[in-house]
Amino acid sequence: MQISCEQLLQQCDGLLQPERFKDYGPNGLQVQGRAQVRRIVSGVTASRALIEAAIADGADAILVHHGLFWRGMDGRVTGWLKERLRLLLAHDINLIAYHLPLDAHPTLGNNAQLGQRLGVVADASFGEQDLGAIGPCRFASPQALVDQVENALGRSATWISGAPDQPITRLAWCSGGAQGFFEAALAAGAQAFITGEISEPQAHLAREMGATFIAAGHHATERYGVAALGEHLAQTLGIAHRFIDIANPA
Repeated sequence: MQISCEQLLQQCDGLLQPERFKDYGPNGLQVQGRAQVRRIVSGVTASRALIEAAIADGADAILVHHGLFWRGMDGRVTGWLKERLRLLLAHDINLIAYHLPLDAHPTLGNNAQLGQRLGVVADASFGEQDLGAIGPCRFASPQALVDQVENALGRSATWISGAPDQPITRLAWCSGGAQGFFEAALAAGAQAFITGEISEPQAHLAREMGATFIAAGHHATERYGVAALGEHLAQTLGIAHRFIDIANPA
């Protein structure tokens, strides 16, 4: 079965409502390819490796969380950007990207999907554009929470706690590079916060505020939303879908 790329984009926009967000780059179609779509490949980032894998898989469209174009870019099509665009254009493949709208979707989004894997359901949001999720949980200690995170994501986490013996009963999380949300998470009542990355200030804040900060990997915390979106589109629209995970230690 095939659908038009326009139908695919309408379905995505209807689900994710990108007009609600002030984002760092364009959401939706970033590179135009063939008009009809039979098969989509999803992945976290529109890297050359993902594009080459999608070509090998016979994809008509690539669906990603991290696209090619970001606010403040130089604007010249050279180097790595030229090569990625060359491959997309040569093979007539559509590139479709959704950034913050995919983080925030209540069931298919990165935060919702990450929460599922941790066994925690959000009952509120917090932070800039309400992107952060927060909800009740039961972990005997920060170490128990870290063990759950590492088991769920299949990788080690960087973490620090100012209260290593404190039970965790309210957890906040936001996938990717949301380390700047830490103070807002604590102000919202969380005892622990999970995101993808840690910067220098968060270690001091965790110690001084008696809280737990966990950096579980930018890529690792954002693998699940785009895969869930791709599978939903495949089932809804009757097209083929494959999620391809290009390993990334970050």
